Amino acid sequence: MAEKKIGFFAKYLSLWVALCIGLGVAIGVLFPLVPEFLGRFEYARVSIPVAILIWLMIYPMMLKVDFKSIVNAGKKPKGLLITLVVNWLIKPFTMYLFAWLFLKVIFKPLIPDNLSTEYIAGAVLLGAAPCTAMVFVWSYLSDGDPGYTVVQVAVNDLIILFAFTPIVAFLLGVSNVQVPLDTLLLSVLLFVVIPLGLGYLTRSVLVKRRGIVWFEGTFLNYFNGITEAGLLLTLVILFSFQGKTILSNPLSILLIAIPLVIQTYFIFFIGFGASKLLKVPYEIAAPSGMIGASNFFELSVAVAISLFGLSSGAALATVVGVLVEVPVMLSLVHIARSMRNSFEGTSETQTEEEEEEVV
Repeated sequence: MAEKKIGFFAKYLSLWVALCIGLGVAIGVLFPLVPEFLGRFEYARVSIPVAILIWLMIYPMMLKVDFKSIVNAGKKPKGLLITLVVNWLIKPFTMYLFAWLFLKVIFKPLIPDNLSTEYIAGAVLLGAAPCTAMVFVWSYLSDGDPGYTVVQVAVNDLIILFAFTPIVAFLLGVSNVQVPLDTLLLSVLLFVVIPLGLGYLTRSVLVKRRGIVWFEGTFLNYFNGITEAGLLLTLVILFSFQGKTILSNPLSILLIAIPLVIQTYFIFFIGFGASKLLKVPYEIAAPSGMIGASNFFELSVAVAISLFGLSSGAALATVVGVLVEVPVMLSLVHIARSMRNSFEGTSETQTEEEEEEVV
């Protein structure tokens, strides 16, 4: 596989992310008709414009998938086992613990009791839904194995169908939790099945006609910057939807963000550290840590709205999850890449471009 080079655009991605978040919030506040218009294009609580942009992010990565690596993933079960243990036996419960500690104890004088309960509910919904779409972006930026990442995402999507409801019901004592299956299934179809299928078809046809050297050395270069550009446009749209909410609740957003940020770093280092301890290769360890740290925010927001209402504290907490995830995950990409050479089997000699980091 051709090595991915980090150029000027990707190197300062954090700066562009901050600018796009600010632009999105400004559009939502100053030009509310824009998100109102875009909001009409929605199906099963999934924004179609956002879905298209996420698809554009994922498709170039699927082109790089060596499909033999998917078949052979079962021969390397450590990374998958770490992902499953972290996502389903640790993450939901530590999310509840951090949210309860900060929102019910440390910040108790600042938050009414009933509102803190709703904030905790939103945090739990985030913690019980590991990422489906954006993890492909984080895996790509951290030089993870795209084929193995597909397997990890696919297995987690299957588990969500059965585990999400009982975990949320147990932690929140909400017996009538209903998972919007249309949202879940549509997300899996849009963010995994379609781009994976098209990536396989494109790769197979072009490699057969032009050869693997041309495909990896020439064709893939046509997509340089597409993933990053899709990410930035997605942020503009997402935060245009939430602009007024963010500006009208600055203190609440700060208080909610603190346990969410701590949880994200905590879960990443558990997964990434366990991978290093068990001598999992870096290209598998990186997505193993990323998939647990990031969240399936489309599902979390949809469930929060259906259970607690659009203006509820739970819905606000899931929105804060979106707000903090991108900057935090970019910092984790930076951390992962900086620790790459500490993993066994990683080459000490890298090109100058490979040593450049996503800031």
